[in-house]
Amino acid sequence: MWLFGRDPVRDFGFEMGAAEPDPEPNGVWKRLRGHRKADGQPVTVFVHTLGTGDPTGTARARCALRRFRTLRHPNILGYLDSLETEQCLYLVTEAVTPLRCHLRDAGGLSEEEVAWGLQQLLTALAFLSRSGLVHGAVGLDAVFVDPGGEWKLGGLEQVGGGGQEPAPRPPNEPPRPQDPPELSGGGNGSGEPWAGDMWRLGCLIWELFNGPLPRASALRNFGKVPRPLLAPFSQLVAADPSTRPSPEQLLELGGRPGAFLSSAIATTARGLEQLQVQDPPQRRAFLQQLPALLPSLPSAFRHHKLLPRLLQALEFGSADAAALPPLLQVAKALDPPEYQRRIVPVIVRLFASPDRALRMRLLQQLEDYIEFLPEATVSSQIFPHVARGFLDTNAAIREQTVKSLPLLAPRLPEAQRGRELPPLLCRLQGDALGPLRCNATLCLGRVAPLLPPTVRQRVLAPALARATRDPFPPTRAAAVAAFAATHRCFTAAECAGRVLPTLCPLTLDPDRSVREQAFRAIRSFLEHLEAAAESGGGTEGASPGVVAPPEAAAGGPGGLGAAVSWAVTSLTARLMGGTEGGSPPGPPLETPAETPTETSAETPVETPTAPPQEPPSEPTPLNDFDCWDDDWGSLEDVEQPQSPPPSTKDKAELGGSQPDSPPPTAAPPRDPPSAQDEEWGTSTEWGTEDAWEALPSPRGPTPDPSRRQREQQRRREMEARRAERRGGARGPPKLGTRKLD
Repeated sequence: MWLFGRDPVRDFGFEMGAAEPDPEPNGVWKRLRGHRKADGQPVTVFVHTLGTGDPTGTARARCALRRFRTLRHPNILGYLDSLETEQCLYLVTEAVTPLRCHLRDAGGLSEEEVAWGLQQLLTALAFLSRSGLVHGAVGLDAVFVDPGGEWKLGGLEQVGGGGQEPAPRPPNEPPRPQDPPELSGGGNGSGEPWAGDMWRLGCLIWELFNGPLPRASALRNFGKVPRPLLAPFSQLVAADPSTRPSPEQLLELGGRPGAFLSSAIATTARGLEQLQVQDPPQRRAFLQQLPALLPSLPSAFRHHKLLPRLLQALEFGSADAAALPPLLQVAKALDPPEYQRRIVPVIVRLFASPDRALRMRLLQQLEDYIEFLPEATVSSQIFPHVARGFLDTNAAIREQTVKSLPLLAPRLPEAQRGRELPPLLCRLQGDALGPLRCNATLCLGRVAPLLPPTVRQRVLAPALARATRDPFPPTRAAAVAAFAATHRCFTAAECAGRVLPTLCPLTLDPDRSVREQAFRAIRSFLEHLEAAAESGGGTEGASPGVVAPPEAAAGGPGGLGAAVSWAVTSLTARLMGGTEGGSPPGPPLETPAETPTETSAETPVETPTAPPQEPPSEPTPLNDFDCWDDDWGSLEDVEQPQSPPPSTKDKAELGGSQPDSPPPTAAPPRDPPSAQDEEWGTSTEWGTEDAWEALPSPRGPTPDPSRRQREQQRRREMEARRAERRGGARGPPKLGTRKLD
């Protein structure tokens, strides 16, 4: 009967990979790559072959295995598992690289990286010293580097003390330059047990900056050792062991402000280790200074050390909203699959948090991570929480929710955009705060191209028309800007029947900026209608399904992005007391004073009596309209358009001669005259049309005598009708007045 035994290596929880050649193997272990079978986590496997006739090497390997099992410290190479078979001895640790190989691959280390590594080595040696142990083999082959750049102390084959004898050294082993002089009898006494380790640490510092140590006498030449490190280096390589500092003393001296060990990496690493036990004010101060320190930190440290600690702090609630900016800044360097696996689940959980400060930070930083969020995640897990911000009692939350909507809308399905966005924005148009109503109007104009055609045709024009009647002047200006930016969303019939009747009353708005923009938008829509009439005699310029180009919806040239930027920075910062950009939210906002801009009546200017200049028959194409809204950095700084001057008064009423009218290129009066109703007329006509004909035309005159005569005849008829309305109660004309034609 055959008996089959089970292979212990096959049942081992780790898979061995290929061997990694070491430049100077110590002859005891052979290093292999491996991974955990359960989750694929990479590990390092040290293998020692048994039965090779080297009892000293086997004894050292067993001593190292025993020490790894019992010594657990963050700065000592982490032990995971071990296995002993008839042929080999397996030691599994965390994934590391020997420091010698790391120096070769990286081409050298910066002073801050060396300072951080030395601090970790001193911490490990201090732990061994407090435990009554001595390492006995500190050097490049005994130090390992993990993927995050953190140094780990390994090479525990020579560890002794604590009532146990160290492993025997190989026979006939030649002395090395790193051995302390007291071992060869050249030192002045033996000193403390840790004195030999401190000498070897000094040799390690010399090799980090100058290369391999040829002989012990070369330590007298400092070479490239940094100046801040010269004093502790000289103490470490002192011939008298009693003058060498202990690990605790060196840590205390080097950690002082301005000392070599007080680098940005060491300070950040120390803050991360104490993050869980710090008071909330200290934790918040540390997290707020992290974004400024990130450029000086190595990429490996940010990816493997800083990012996991921040994720852990946010997940378990030990960090507040201050941890979000550095987290998102570090996460930008991740690959998309890794971002989806590590960052997106945390963001989804944070959106469900009731903490208002955290929600505010998430909305302010939305631009940094929105591109990495899947559309399904945004639609089902993130947007429902964002939509509740429209109903929040805090005005700052409502404001930031409106600002984030143009970024979220493209990630939502079209049906959801048409079903949920218009009610939310229309509801916010009735908010008690004027700046919020202004931002809601601008946001509606920006997301309008993303709405379904039927919803856009039903909602857009009425919602913007409602904003034109808002008592807050910037909201009315935002409505005009939204009309202009969404002109591609309206057909020619809608422009004539819905848009222009809404914009025309704004030409008499008390606020000058609103009037100027209204005139500008009206001229642009009229050119659009002229182009449509010339092309087909009423053919629609655009169907309801035609939307603005992508750059218009995204805030590019010709779109509403600059206007939205104006609303959320200039207007909101001044009127709502908030801050710009991604700064922390201020106190709850108060309703600003909504007072219209004061207007001053000026003397009306007489229109020219010369025949007006007629424009050519070819209208200006609508593309010319796109030029004027390319620079909407601030609605207060737009170029002032030339408003139509008021019509002339009858000189019989003035009782004297009227001053000459300004040339066509002269600037119009700043404000309309006080008697606006009388000037524009009370009948179905818009008043004297010579006021519009007096506007400067860049197209030049058209020599058409018959048309000019018809215009003059029509003007005389209008003047006659006006005289009949005024009646005969005026009496005879005064002397010195000119009789009308």
